[in-house]
Amino acid sequence: MGANPLATDEAPPAGARCAAWFFALCGLLDFALALGELPRPLGFWPLWQAVGNGLLYLLLAAGLRRRFAFCRSLAMVYCLTVLVLYAVVLAMALGHAPLAYPRSVFVSSLFQAPSAALLLPYLRSTEAALFFRRPLL
Repeated sequence: MGANPLATDEAPPAGARCAAWFFALCGLLDFALALGELPRPLGFWPLWQAVGNGLLYLLLAAGLRRRFAFCRSLAMVYCLTVLVLYAVVLAMALGHAPLAYPRSVFVSSLFQAPSAALLLPYLRSTEAALFFRRPLL
């Protein structure tokens, strides 16, 4: 068995570290906000859903940390989706649409929208393409 040519001891660039930290914090924030909105007394299935939603973000953060190219693609799609979604929500709010949003949507948008706008250019860059070259399997 030879050494893995994609494994290096080099430190990840700042953009890669920020992307991994962003998704880890999104996972923790999503879990905390979902936990705060669960009906009392806590039921098993809503709690399980809150854990699962947070865990998906943490898995994506771990994949970015391990340099998986597939996770970079998922992160780019996520950032694009967040930006489009919050642009539509903002347009609806400015148009005085009679919609009510849970507190978790408002709080998470304050963190996710600006962060996604900052991460997307890095994730699309040549530097990221060279760093995230490891196949998933």
